[in-house]
Amino acid sequence: RPPSPGFPLPPGPAQGPPPATRPPGPLCKLLCVKMPSVSDLKEAGSCRAPPLLPDLPSGPLRTYRKKASFNWKEMAVFIEDEDLIHFKSRVFTAFEHDPLFARLPGEELSLEKYRELTFLRCKRLFEYDFLRLEDILEKPLKIMVLITCLGMYDWSLGAKYLLNSQVFKGAIESSGSERHEEFLKQNGNMENFGCFALTELSHGSNTKNMRTTARYDPSTQEFVIHSPDFEAAKFWIGNLGKNATHAVVYAQLHTPDGRCHGLHSFVVQVRDPKTLLPMPGVLVGDIGRKLGQNGLDNGFAMFHNVRIPKENLLNQTGDITAEGTYTSAYKDLKQRLGASLGALSSGRVMIIAMSVVNLKLAVSIAIRFSATRHQFGPTDEKEIPVLEYQMQQWRLIPYLAAVYALDYFSKSLFMNFIEFHVGLLMKDKSPRQAELGREIHALSTSGKPLSSWLAQQGAQECREACGGHGYLAMNRLGDIRNDNDPNCTYEGDNNVLLQQTSNYLLSWMSSRRQDKGPMTSPLGSLDYLEGYDHILRQRFTASSVHDCMDASVPLSAYKWLVCYLLRESFQKLRDQEQSGCTEFEARNNSQVYYCRSLAIAFIEHTVLQRYHDYVHGADTPATLQPVLKRLCSLYGLWSLNKHMAVLYQGGFASGEKAGRLVQDAILELCSKVWSQTDPVRC
Repeated sequence: RPPSPGFPLPPGPAQGPPPATRPPGPLCKLLCVKMPSVSDLKEAGSCRAPPLLPDLPSGPLRTYRKKASFNWKEMAVFIEDEDLIHFKSRVFTAFEHDPLFARLPGEELSLEKYRELTFLRCKRLFEYDFLRLEDILEKPLKIMVLITCLGMYDWSLGAKYLLNSQVFKGAIESSGSERHEEFLKQNGNMENFGCFALTELSHGSNTKNMRTTARYDPSTQEFVIHSPDFEAAKFWIGNLGKNATHAVVYAQLHTPDGRCHGLHSFVVQVRDPKTLLPMPGVLVGDIGRKLGQNGLDNGFAMFHNVRIPKENLLNQTGDITAEGTYTSAYKDLKQRLGASLGALSSGRVMIIAMSVVNLKLAVSIAIRFSATRHQFGPTDEKEIPVLEYQMQQWRLIPYLAAVYALDYFSKSLFMNFIEFHVGLLMKDKSPRQAELGREIHALSTSGKPLSSWLAQQGAQECREACGGHGYLAMNRLGDIRNDNDPNCTYEGDNNVLLQQTSNYLLSWMSSRRQDKGPMTSPLGSLDYLEGYDHILRQRFTASSVHDCMDASVPLSAYKWLVCYLLRESFQKLRDQEQSGCTEFEARNNSQVYYCRSLAIAFIEHTVLQRYHDYVHGADTPATLQPVLKRLCSLYGLWSLNKHMAVLYQGGFASGEKAGRLVQDAILELCSKVWSQTDPVRC
């Protein structure tokens, strides 16, 4: 029998103790279901620990694997390193040996049963204790690896675990102080279970206009959390539907002098941890079935004058004295709002990784199927695998290249965020820390749209590329597509988020025009813009398909594209303002074909540049460089080809030859990579 979490945390004095006569809730009863203990399972699993990378089984894919020009095990170790491979193996081995994680093919679960199982599995993860503090400090990437392992199993479980152990906990770590350490300790022991409550029924992307209020009462030294009407209900909040006992709630902070100091975050207890019944004044429930991830209980909450201790304000961006005087290190309201919402960057960084996992799964399924599915051939007697058709290669292989490029980008951006997060914990107030935060924000607000859209398009292409069999539920392509769909929306609608990236780039242009000196770029994402004038004078010079197959060709084109769209977007805004438009109208009228395209080109260049530097680096084994360079070039040309109209429109390319060379190079690279597809995919 696993130990029951007990949820011994007493409610805050303002919210009062729960009535002693309340019956135990259904999930609390469920926690006591008899199952093998984790120690028993660990002991059983340790006797069957697999080698680092077992040999692949013999079968119909063997023909393609034998054609590989490289060792697939060397590739796997290079991409993830042995320690992370061991860690993944440990997680999956635990799942394979634990009956709680067993699933039957074609199994249909009721909504309630699915959510109960997801919660029990999430609780089991705490018992396994895969991620200890010393492991995270030694190799922070293990956080991402664990989340991706959970997602490969079931994104409902991955999201539930992530929202509690990373987003809720991370918001308290980054926005709180020493006085909030008890919440973190209780979360680590599963004595509380958290969620992140920002979105409201009537407001999502427009965060600064959230309508939940937190009014300070100096007579009791409490905040009064209140939802003025139904439209101000917190909505879509993951974990809130059934299980969350505490929430990081975003509300407008009002002081006794009648002033509103903008959006701040507070820790609010929403349920009694012993019964899971709502706390007094809290109306909380489940929003119902969704298109996907139905094991995750998304919920709503309304607050009717709910009192919480003054200390529950997460006070990194602002605090209040006992008398009700507001203090903040940020005098500018926009800077304060940005600092308050800093926790969203971590969520977006993780969504990039989540999207990459979905694309990995879809591409693996489709390529393996295509390598074994025989249709037609040079003669009636001999059918060939559909992967050998140029059309199938063109449909699938570029997404394989995108997986490799985006996988490296997501890992490197995660490590950039860890650096920034450490700075927050160390109270680093340096200019570099501030600029690092701005740059990560710009990369995450464009990286999430790029990765989630590519995964969505790729999953659909893979579904169609598998023909009728792709429509079967057992192959998971439908689930992958549906579970990826919310990545395009939560933590910010993709099209809205891209505006934040373009605003970041336009601020560089404004600084340049006003001779304020170059904007610092701690991660180097803007460094090439110092050659802005020189870049705009460059033209497409490749003269052969062979020339185009060097990744430097799409890189140069992307640098020109970003500079051109930056110039055109800046000019479009000025023209709008000079014609009498307000700033709001000017920005609204400059998104399509201008600022939106600018943000997309910027992030595609960043992903390509990082991957190019990685595969051409001294640490990349010579035996792996040929295939990795081809993947890099293919991703660059395939992505660039979507912008050919603008390249011609702006004068970078002219005549038929440039466009034809790019297209022919894409097909040539698909052909060169396709025979390596299964070894590369592994």
